[in-house]
Amino acid sequence: MRIENQVRWIYKPLVFVGALLPLARLVAGGFEVVGHSLGADPINEIQDVLGKWALNFLLITLCVTPLRQISGMNALLRFRRMLGLFAFVYTGLHFLTYVLLDRSLDLATLLEDVVRRPYITIGFTALAMLVPLAATSTNRMMRRLGRRWQTLHRLVYPIAILGVWHYYWQVKADVREPLIYVGVITLLLGYRCVVWLGRLNASALRRTATGASRLAGARDGVTS
Repeated sequence: MRIENQVRWIYKPLVFVGALLPLARLVAGGFEVVGHSLGADPINEIQDVLGKWALNFLLITLCVTPLRQISGMNALLRFRRMLGLFAFVYTGLHFLTYVLLDRSLDLATLLEDVVRRPYITIGFTALAMLVPLAATSTNRMMRRLGRRWQTLHRLVYPIAILGVWHYYWQVKADVREPLIYVGVITLLLGYRCVVWLGRLNASALRRTATGASRLAGARDGVTS
């Protein structure tokens, strides 16, 4: 079976089902299925799990390009859109849990929180920035936007930073886990900066070599 067919009919469905497992565990906990419980504060547990998996999928999405470049497995790119959409889904569910369950759809309180609580402001900003990325994730929008599509989807970098920042500020005492996310996002963005600087230097060297070649050709023409 060709790798394209394997990705389409085997690996993509497996990734899709795997991405739904955290949500399935929450549903099982809500119905108190044997072996699953949401604990003494179920609303807070739901919010935490959804928020962490939103971050996880954002960072996993950002891992695709480095892994593809290092391993040479171009088929990994076929998973990036699905992973990014799951990041949006879990972020949206995280926000809806806060709005519907934690704040009981009290819009006045919600707006006050967004304005006065910085970590909520940051989280809301990240969600708002995710919306156009999810809305333009189709092949039709990619063709319609052309080169602007890639520019728009670079918003995933500040979104990931804001997501980690939101998590760090949300934690009141033990910040060890948020710091792990800080380390991961620093590594992923640092890798991209190194690659970008390498390409910039390579481009500069090519221009220099081209200029030197033309100058040598001009000198040969003068002396011939």
